[in-house]
Amino acid sequence: MPTKPAAPIDITATDAWKALSAHYAELQEQGISLKDWFAADPDRVSKLTFSTADLHFDLSKNLVTDKTVGLLLDLCRAAGVEERRDAMFAGEHINTTEDRAVFHTGLRRPADEKGKFIVDGADAVADVHEVLDKMYAFAERVRSGEWKGVTGKKIENVVSIGIGGSDLGPVMIYEALKANLSGPACRFVSNIDPNDIAEKVKGLDPETTLMIVVSKTFTTLETITNAKMARWWLLDSLRKAGAIDDSADKEAEAIAKHFVAVSTNLELVADFGIDPVNAFGFWSWVGGRYSVDSAVGLALILAYGKETFQELLAGFHDMDVYFQDTPLEQNVIALMAMINIWYNNFFEYETHAVLPYNQYLHRFAAYLQQLTMESNGKSVRWDGSPVTCGTGEIFWGEPGTNGQHAFYQLIHQGTKPVPADFIAFVNSANPITCEGQDVHELFLGNFLAQTKALAFGKTADEVRAEGTPEWIVPARCFTGNRPTTSIFGTELNAHSLGELIALYEHITFVEGVVWGIDSFDQWGVELGKQLAKQITPALHDDEALAAQDASTKALIEFYRANRK
Repeated sequence: MPTKPAAPIDITATDAWKALSAHYAELQEQGISLKDWFAADPDRVSKLTFSTADLHFDLSKNLVTDKTVGLLLDLCRAAGVEERRDAMFAGEHINTTEDRAVFHTGLRRPADEKGKFIVDGADAVADVHEVLDKMYAFAERVRSGEWKGVTGKKIENVVSIGIGGSDLGPVMIYEALKANLSGPACRFVSNIDPNDIAEKVKGLDPETTLMIVVSKTFTTLETITNAKMARWWLLDSLRKAGAIDDSADKEAEAIAKHFVAVSTNLELVADFGIDPVNAFGFWSWVGGRYSVDSAVGLALILAYGKETFQELLAGFHDMDVYFQDTPLEQNVIALMAMINIWYNNFFEYETHAVLPYNQYLHRFAAYLQQLTMESNGKSVRWDGSPVTCGTGEIFWGEPGTNGQHAFYQLIHQGTKPVPADFIAFVNSANPITCEGQDVHELFLGNFLAQTKALAFGKTADEVRAEGTPEWIVPARCFTGNRPTTSIFGTELNAHSLGELIALYEHITFVEGVVWGIDSFDQWGVELGKQLAKQITPALHDDEALAAQDASTKALIEFYRANRK
């Protein structure tokens, strides 16, 4: 069992926290006005503008002054963020409840750093590159057509089967880079609902389909159930097409040619019928939601090739280096994280919107939901003691301009302020001019207009000047002072996407350190899993039904009465 670690700092008892509380009270008394702050400080934008390799950040429309920023950085230092950051990059066991190293940053370290990081007694970087080389070689065999299905046909489609971190990351990146697809098309199965896999295999030719089963332990209920359904579909479809007969040898050959695994449990992989040679592993120091740049991303290499995946890793690594080497005063990661703390713990804003103005990022908010909410949705600290302040933002969002016609009404004029990150790119993968209008420029005009409207609003006098009837004036006023961060990239590609993902990984980390929580465990998902195993037999077994609580029993009785 893990040894109980030293208690984290009670951040609410620090002088830095008390100073921020007093500053917040002062701002509330004085009144917050972004319009006035911009007018009073011609250097506000330059002071709150930052750049990394591919990304440009404007934090000027946040509810912060120079004093706020200084106090937030004092709080960051008081929490020991820099020391814990260095411990994470060194691969120390900062996942306290599981007594595990946290070294997902090692997944993207270059090969020339072999021998520099010994994690749990092994050369972590050497191990990573051994697996990467194996993945690249396998992907090239599939992409070139050397790897063939049981009937000798080239693989044209890939179905990746996983859940949580084994699914959300690969799906998001696959969709984000889709404009550059150069290999087999990919589909992703995660939900144990049979409708998911039924739709994902619909229309596929089993002779040209490769299945990837992504489960570190090869015991994840949803993934293994879906893998078994996929195996049944493959064999049944091949038999019906006359491609194989009913012999055990032919079935075994089909499974071996059409299934590979991302797992470290080679015994269960072999029991399933997959050749352990075609299993790709990863390590206990990689949490699922931080694993997309490990073997979990195998489907991405099949779809986009080695060079694109290497660019993705380089983007991750460049942001890692930036986070580790940049002083806090110029470190946009630390500043964004601390501004989130400012809103969550002092303004008591509970949600955070992520609004990408790029359709290819339509799964980015869903990815961030797991990254941030599974990491920081905790009510105890890393030593098991209760938290002393609110933790965990509720992340959500949709791509613009879709969101503008859905929930922006609440963001602009609702009673629940929502800090928001707006993300856009200068260049489009699909530049189109329609009737003389550059459509991407029209799109970016919306991106720029929304943050301006949220920041500066519209006064009653401005509304009246338009000739609006007096009784309608209040409905057309915008208070402004709705905080946003603008992230502008040159173009959405593998490198910039790697940077963007690592940005939010490290923001999440900083917040967790300030709150004193273990951002790398996820015990909250366990109880429901355990109860599901107890409850499922009650759907058909009377003895098991009798053991259930009244509410569960009533729901099961409804199920039994209405099942066809």
